[in-house]
Amino acid sequence: MMEKIPMTAEGHTALEAELKRLKSEERPRIIQAISDARAHGDLSENAEYHAAKEAQGLNEARIAELEESIGRSEVIDISKLSGDSVKFGATVLLVDEDTDEKKTYRIVGDLEADVKTGKISISSPIARALIGKSVGDSVEVAAPGGARAYEILKVKFV
Repeated sequence: MMEKIPMTAEGHTALEAELKRLKSEERPRIIQAISDARAHGDLSENAEYHAAKEAQGLNEARIAELEESIGRSEVIDISKLSGDSVKFGATVLLVDEDTDEKKTYRIVGDLEADVKTGKISISSPIARALIGKSVGDSVEVAAPGGARAYEILKVKFV
């Protein structure tokens, strides 16, 4: 049995949109590029042809990866979650106990994680340290730059 991949509805929608774009826009564009390159003659020394074929391979691999991920996805409706403890889908406000710097993270599935937008993977070290903890708890996270201590200030589900 294949393992389910937890994700938010937002993450699932983004994957479906990417899959649709790759199939309806990228695939036809690449096919046209291959056709145009073929028209230039000798394929053995045709850089445009080889580049287009490589792009086709990468595009088809990404399509297959997305189809497999979407097929295995388990969409979790965050709006139905509540409580005081940190779990999948929670948005957590933390304060670094050493620097007093505040950070907000949303715990999401592996495929939708994006640290730049504050979305961290459920399997990341910080998310694993936070799961099951509540407001007021202190957590220590083994980070690449050394251990960091955080206090949980707020847990919400949006």
